[in-house]
Amino acid sequence: MARLILSSKILDGLDFGAPSAERDIGRGLEKCFVESATYNRVHSGAKTVLLGNRGSGKSAIFQVLAKRERTAGNRVIELSPEDYSYELLSSTMAAENAGSWAKHGAYAAAWKYLLYVLVMKEVARKGMRLAKGAGAEINGYIRNNHANVQMGRLSVLVSYLKRLENIKLGPIEAGAKTRELDRLYKLEEIHSLLPALRKVLDRQRVTIVVDELDRDWDSSEDAKAFVAGLFQACVSVNALHPNLSVYVSLRRELYDDIPALYEDAQKYRDLLETIRWSEDSLLELIAKRIRYSAREMGYDAQVLDRSDDLTCWNAVFAPVPGEPADGSFRYVVDRTLYRPREIIEFCTTVLEVARDRTPALPLPFEAIRLAERGYSEERTKDIAAEYRFQYPGLLGVFEVFRGRDHTFGREDLQLLCLELILGDVPAHGTSSWLPARDPDGLIEILWQTGFLTARPVGDVAPAGDGPGAFIGVHQVQHLNLAAVQRFQVHPMFRAYLGMRTG
Repeated sequence: MARLILSSKILDGLDFGAPSAERDIGRGLEKCFVESATYNRVHSGAKTVLLGNRGSGKSAIFQVLAKRERTAGNRVIELSPEDYSYELLSSTMAAENAGSWAKHGAYAAAWKYLLYVLVMKEVARKGMRLAKGAGAEINGYIRNNHANVQMGRLSVLVSYLKRLENIKLGPIEAGAKTRELDRLYKLEEIHSLLPALRKVLDRQRVTIVVDELDRDWDSSEDAKAFVAGLFQACVSVNALHPNLSVYVSLRRELYDDIPALYEDAQKYRDLLETIRWSEDSLLELIAKRIRYSAREMGYDAQVLDRSDDLTCWNAVFAPVPGEPADGSFRYVVDRTLYRPREIIEFCTTVLEVARDRTPALPLPFEAIRLAERGYSEERTKDIAAEYRFQYPGLLGVFEVFRGRDHTFGREDLQLLCLELILGDVPAHGTSSWLPARDPDGLIEILWQTGFLTARPVGDVAPAGDGPGAFIGVHQVQHLNLAAVQRFQVHPMFRAYLGMRTG
């Protein structure tokens, strides 16, 4: 394998990108974007609901998709956390137990109304030729009903919800209540405009992306109805016209936490796309960013393009002495849950540490070891925060493993979990969920959150407890955890928890 040598000057300009795709899009994200099979299925419209863990690249896919749609001359509407507030919804809407008030259907109707209004406002606002015929109807409706530019998007949705709520819970005679509800659920106010909208969409494509629904998630009744209704609305709105597409992203664990979505999984299965990364795709991601930074610094593009991904990696991070050529990469990737944000964060932390100590490339393996402690702390706390609504106080559970051996037999792990459940080993803030678990249930949670890895049993099980013998939830979709007899704490957590490796 030919060696790639990069000048020490590149060290100052080397940039692996921002952890946030919203900031990364202005730093060359599109030029070093990994066009995965997942992206292609989303871009083609075959998949419209994107599921993935925090940091898995959902926002990056939507950012690139939106930019390319705009470049092609199409209209894009982006809904972000600024456009919804779960706290506001919970404080504004009446609870379901206040009366006959099924929120799922109400939120679905309100979402459909909002999405159609946003599309009509977009095509009218952009100066399209809507003065005659079908377009005139849309212009007139928007002008007469939604001319207030100060009214936020959430206000439109809440306003429609309140109309439904007032009828549901108000002192209206049954027959009139039924007729009015039917009118609102069928969107009669705008239903007559949909044929006109189809004609406009014949010559204009519009894409809506709804991202970061997990921001400020509070697992409330309204939050769950908000998301469940959105999913149902997207299915309906996407059927209006091939040139109208609504895309939604959601963290996987929140999707599993919403009963209405979980129970209706069969209805959405063909629309769902779960993001998955491999070691090879993560290496490709970092190599693309190394090439991009080097080209921006004036390095020969042809030389960079001829260098494979591992060669680019080894030009920045020196191989581990006495180990295979991919040793330093494997060390880093083994300390991730295969999420792009994690490997970007780790590599960036190594750079920050090395710039003060190492004047040249490639960076020695010692720089990776020095950066690992801070990275491990950040990731441990972030994973605990990611599951704060399902498992409050999870960081306290992680802390119970501090200073222990990182490998456990099943019986020893069950005993430690039982002590946690009974309170013999304290873990503060866990009273809402931990006492109701049994040891095997807690092991399952620690596996699902990525904290534990497991050594498979059977003919494929490797010998010993060495590297590669244990796998995590990010590496396999299904594993008979009940049969597993050996567990390890994932390497990502060990440095922060000071775990023994002997």
